[in-house]
Amino acid sequence: MADLLFIVSRTEPKRYMYLKHVYADERRDVVLDRRAGERRGSQRPPPTERRHVERRHRDITGELQSFGWALVSAR
Repeated sequence: MADLLFIVSRTEPKRYMYLKHVYADERRDVVLDRRAGERRGSQRPPPTERRHVERRHRDITGELQSFGWALVSAR
């Protein structure tokens, strides 16, 4: 399992390929950002909250917009 995870903006496919090549043999994974926006169709909260814990530990949106990539701990 990778220790670090590079998340690359979908607008940066060349940077994704470069990082994938550079870190191919190391304990780092490189993935494209899969988020396409808010998935909920309405602004109303769901009837019951199904998640017990928020999975995302920090918001990387600003880093993806500014730099085209973000580095996070995979643990």
